[in-house]
Amino acid sequence: MDSNSVDIDKIFDRAREIEDPEQRSACLDQMCCGDLALRQRLDTLLRASDQASGFISGLEDELANLIDEEKDSEYLNSQIDRYQILEKIGEGGFGIVYSAEQRQPVRRRVALKIIKAGMDTKEVIGRFEAERQALALMDHSHIAKVLDGGATEKGRPYFVMELVNGVPITRHCMDAKLSLRERLELFIPVCEAIQHAHQKGIIHRDIKPSNVMVTRLDGKAGPKVIDFGIAKALHQGLTDKTVFTRFSHILGTPAYMSPEQADLSRTDIDTRSDIYSLGALLYELITGSAPFDTAELLEPGLDSMRRIIREREPEKPSPRIRSQSQSLSRPHRLKSEVDLDADLDWILMKCLEKDRDRRYETVSELAVDLRRYLNGETVTAAAPSLTYQFGKFYRRHRTGINVASLGVVMLALTAATSLWLAYRATKAVQTCQRTPLAECPRKSPSFNVCLICLKKTSICHRAL
Repeated sequence: MDSNSVDIDKIFDRAREIEDPEQRSACLDQMCCGDLALRQRLDTLLRASDQASGFISGLEDELANLIDEEKDSEYLNSQIDRYQILEKIGEGGFGIVYSAEQRQPVRRRVALKIIKAGMDTKEVIGRFEAERQALALMDHSHIAKVLDGGATEKGRPYFVMELVNGVPITRHCMDAKLSLRERLELFIPVCEAIQHAHQKGIIHRDIKPSNVMVTRLDGKAGPKVIDFGIAKALHQGLTDKTVFTRFSHILGTPAYMSPEQADLSRTDIDTRSDIYSLGALLYELITGSAPFDTAELLEPGLDSMRRIIREREPEKPSPRIRSQSQSLSRPHRLKSEVDLDADLDWILMKCLEKDRDRRYETVSELAVDLRRYLNGETVTAAAPSLTYQFGKFYRRHRTGINVASLGVVMLALTAATSLWLAYRATKAVQTCQRTPLAECPRKSPSFNVCLICLKKTSICHRAL
């Protein structure tokens, strides 16, 4: 191989590692040393390489998707213990949910959740078993019941729970065009269900619309809380398998995630994290959108997302609704209601406080305040003090406030200096009125005038 081909190989390999087009072009300019023929040849080779890489990558992704689909559907129409798998109806972070038919001792339709293929690490299995045990501990009409559990022939754990035929709570409110009162009355049982879980020592940690389904309960629409897949035990171990939260792994859904969940250094997540998520869910039920848009959160990257959740204050619901009410397309708009009372604003903003010590202490307190609001009574959530509001405003606009404050101080100093000079000038005039020109040290001997006022007068301005 000649030196030219060696040079081309080296330059090609070096340039191919650079993804940014401008940086790659600058590198080629430098390494080709003005050789246009070499540059054109390298450009042709790099374009061909990029096209081939994209094609191969696309094939790899497509193949991976096909493999994943094959793995996900491996249990369709199969038998797992007493359950005949019928169809896939959902998918979470760790498990796949199928509808199934129980054959004995009774025949009924159930939901069967099984751990994903390739996800059967000790940590994931531990979390999966924790969810099963968490659900088994609870007995509430608005929480999906666990009916059974076990493992497949390949050792992948599963559990069986009641099949919840319904739609996410936000979809139900929109489709049924529920009023504000109806939405709040539908939301209060959700609070009661989460409070029941907290009393059992369980934090849900992933409250969102798709995990609160509305179905028919006793002949009327009612909510069912599902998917305690990332639940955390408060006071007791739920499983003998190791379950832990990685510092580098965020659990939850960004649009509904509490600031402390978004803080990778925090491990002391408590029930007030669920209160924040309930506030975010209620915010969406009322306004039609979450406090922070998911696409906006994810687009800038993980660090930016975490910073927004921890630092940016959400807009109050009232102005959000007023701005949306002017839109020509507003399927989420409350029926005949646009403006909210300030009390409901404060209830929601108390749930969404960045400082968890300023949120409701328990979900029961939130439910009580919502009932008081519906009854026209005074709520416990009130407007924060002016000092607290100013402190939050200062933290959000620290640079601007500091610059403005410096400008005010400089203006005050300038005004004070001007007033002082004016005062001295006035005193000087008063003094000069009593001073003969002959005694003025500023008087010109040649012209017999005061060099300050340039007049032949008895008034001297020497004090100036």
